[in-house]
Amino acid sequence: MTGKEKPCCAAEALRRIRQVDVGGIRVGLAMLDDIIDEVQGLRLTAKDSIAEELLKRVKVYNYVPKAAEAAYRSALLREYEKKVKS
Repeated sequence: MTGKEKPCCAAEALRRIRQVDVGGIRVGLAMLDDIIDEVQGLRLTAKDSIAEELLKRVKVYNYVPKAAEAAYRSALLREYEKKVKS
């Protein structure tokens, strides 16, 4: 991770949870801020590529139901864009 250490265990990852609205449901996502920082460092420009990379990395630490992947992609891209603008 860029300047940040990966969590040593699941318990540490759980301490790094942020709540996000995914399709009208609030879900807690572990490691989201670190993931966004990592993807920003890739300097991707296409929104589809950014959303796909975010989803791929979020799935490492979080369960994402197959049926909800599109909603997660949208939510993750929205959170990414908010952080980039701030």
